[in-house]
Amino acid sequence: MKSTRDNFNPPQKRRLKTKPVLLLLGILLLGNFLWFIAWLTPDEKVSETEEVASVGGKVITKEEWMASMEAMYGKEVLLDLVNAKVMEAAAKKNNIQVTDQEIELELALIRSTQEGTDTSLQTFDEETMRQKVRSRLILEKVLAKDIVIEGDAIKAYYDNNKNLYNIPTSYRTSIIYATTEDEAKEVVKELENGSSFEGLARERSKDASSASLGGDIGYVSADAQSVDTAIISALPNIEVGKWSDIIALKDGRFAVTQVVNVFKGESFSYADVKDHIHRELALDQLSQSVTPETFWQEFDAKWSYSEK
Repeated sequence: MKSTRDNFNPPQKRRLKTKPVLLLLGILLLGNFLWFIAWLTPDEKVSETEEVASVGGKVITKEEWMASMEAMYGKEVLLDLVNAKVMEAAAKKNNIQVTDQEIELELALIRSTQEGTDTSLQTFDEETMRQKVRSRLILEKVLAKDIVIEGDAIKAYYDNNKNLYNIPTSYRTSIIYATTEDEAKEVVKELENGSSFEGLARERSKDASSASLGGDIGYVSADAQSVDTAIISALPNIEVGKWSDIIALKDGRFAVTQVVNVFKGESFSYADVKDHIHRELALDQLSQSVTPETFWQEFDAKWSYSEK
């Protein structure tokens, strides 16, 4: 696979493409299913007829539970497993390396493009994200390795999009919303008495979408457009794991905010992102999307769903 741009026009300034991020989200979701299925797998010493629940005295066995889970997610989870193995085989064959620095760059770019109200990434732990980013990078490197992009085009892209690589400090943020100040005071009182922030958010927060996630609204930076400026201003003054004083919001509600983690801002130089930009521009030349399944035949990948 080789393609050369003889008359390549430098791209105009643009936002990061959402397609790779959406691909990552799909892979990450399957990763969570994989973990769940692994957790369900019974120990050899445990009978599959073990009772896991009952309704009106009628038993639901572990075997029934697992069969239902396999029917719902089994194919997707196995697909994720096979694709991960295929990508590792492709990396070995093509002498492709993925460094920690490359993974850190991709994670920083993902965090910087996530709006505060975007709940896509909240349920994924950092290690799972790193593993899935690695698989995606292998795929991109395999696809881009024979596509020639001139150095001038790569530099022009960087110069036109420097703002994308100046990553602001972001705060992994959780919020409990209250309708009145008295309700917010009750929240603070319960937190001081030892209640968990996540539990209180699920029970008390007046924002249904974040309440279902234990108050988690994801990564918030100073330029977030969808988060109240009063919350943004408070974040730098909140110690990790602690909560804020009561914050009055523009819409008349009140909030108590917790900072779960802080990711320090960083500016990436041209040398830092040169390979990343090469892949972006190279993948733009592909006429259609390519998935890991494209490489199954090459690496003799087979699975039990082939005959179904």
